[in-house]
Amino acid sequence: MPGTPHIEVSNLTMAYGDFVVQHDLNFVVQKGDIFIIMGGNGCGKTTLMRALVGLQKPAAGTVYYEGEDFWNVSANDQERLKRRFGVMFQGGALWSSLSLAENVALPLHEYTCLAQARIDEIVSFKLALVGLAGFEDFYPAELSGGMRKRAGLARAMALDPDILVVDEPSSGLDPLNARHLDDLIVELRDGLGTTIVVVTHELASILSIGSNSIYLDAETHTMIATGNPQQAAQTGDAKVRHFLSRGEL
Repeated sequence: MPGTPHIEVSNLTMAYGDFVVQHDLNFVVQKGDIFIIMGGNGCGKTTLMRALVGLQKPAAGTVYYEGEDFWNVSANDQERLKRRFGVMFQGGALWSSLSLAENVALPLHEYTCLAQARIDEIVSFKLALVGLAGFEDFYPAELSGGMRKRAGLARAMALDPDILVVDEPSSGLDPLNARHLDDLIVELRDGLGTTIVVVTHELASILSIGSNSIYLDAETHTMIATGNPQQAAQTGDAKVRHFLSRGEL
């Protein structure tokens, strides 16, 4: 529908038993956004990511994908919606016993009926897209941390998702590799029109690539809407300004 947000989170509460991680989360992600979910350690960023990608049912509220209520549709419809987004987990989450080509090919074997020759072409293209052309036969242990993250990104893009969710892309990387990965995320958004949700606490990434954002507050267990991070660093909520100006967790 015209004007419908790509993602809408409505009255979302996430909990483990009686412990409420975050409550009353309400925000929208528009097509083409690089939307940042930020906050300090333990505030619930990854738990929110799991709710967004269908790995953890919220205690209350729901997530809409272009108006479709993910947590209140049939299992078949949930699987159909899941195929619209790719996920890059923290650290890449590659299978150590598989080559890069085999890792990237996994979603294609699982969800398509493409011939092996066509899968090989797509895998080579996706690896080239993230700067790993020629590394098809390498194993994760043979790569640097930055290369493994890029390989994880290639796998997340295997099915041409229109939404990409990335968990802590810069964690554990040196500043130069972190910057290269940030640049790659922007290139994917600009070149493919992908909507990207980034879960991070890395100050440099937040300020350099984010177009919109929310801050998850560990004290009140709810969100602070922040908008564009660069603007929020100057005129936003005091907690957000402190976080963005000093980068302390």
